[in-house]
Amino acid sequence: MGYTLGLGEKAPYFRLKGTDGKEYSIDDFKSKYLVVFFTCNHCPYVLGSDEVTRKTAEKFIPLGVTFVGINSNSPNTYPEDSYENMVKRIEQYKFPWYYLHDATQDIARAYGALRTPHFYVFDENRKLVYTGRGVDSPRDVSKMTVNDLENALTDLVEGRPIRVPITNPIGCNIKWEGKDPKWMPAEACDLV
Repeated sequence: MGYTLGLGEKAPYFRLKGTDGKEYSIDDFKSKYLVVFFTCNHCPYVLGSDEVTRKTAEKFIPLGVTFVGINSNSPNTYPEDSYENMVKRIEQYKFPWYYLHDATQDIARAYGALRTPHFYVFDENRKLVYTGRGVDSPRDVSKMTVNDLENALTDLVEGRPIRVPITNPIGCNIKWEGKDPKWMPAEACDLV
């Protein structure tokens, strides 16, 4: 395995606290398909594209897709990314996904999350069929020309091979505890 989870690999297990105070494991999500994405409260690429992600989620949730956002950022690097601020953000915006806190950053490591946002789409066997960006211009969606996440999910629910299964995520790097805000693990690299 490279740094980031590869196509065909099984979704790594997690058990994390949600913004509703409950703990969720990957096994709690019984839908046919699963989207796990690494996100946060402050990144301009997340803030710029959250409403597009919302529309994609609202379109595919009725088709058997569950969306799970995970915030792995260190609140010591960005206080805006604290669990308390996650709760405030989900209450304010009422996003249609679970929002979970990866306080140890172990899940970001297990998935090889590179950026916020970074999307992982899993099939009915919880095997990875798409990884990368949501859209090609997440900071300014008025310049967006393609929604790769929506394309991948359309192909998946319609039973076709994913037309573009890997893209590079576009966004801020994960904010690792005790590291400079721009730091990334040496083995982290572009996907394509």
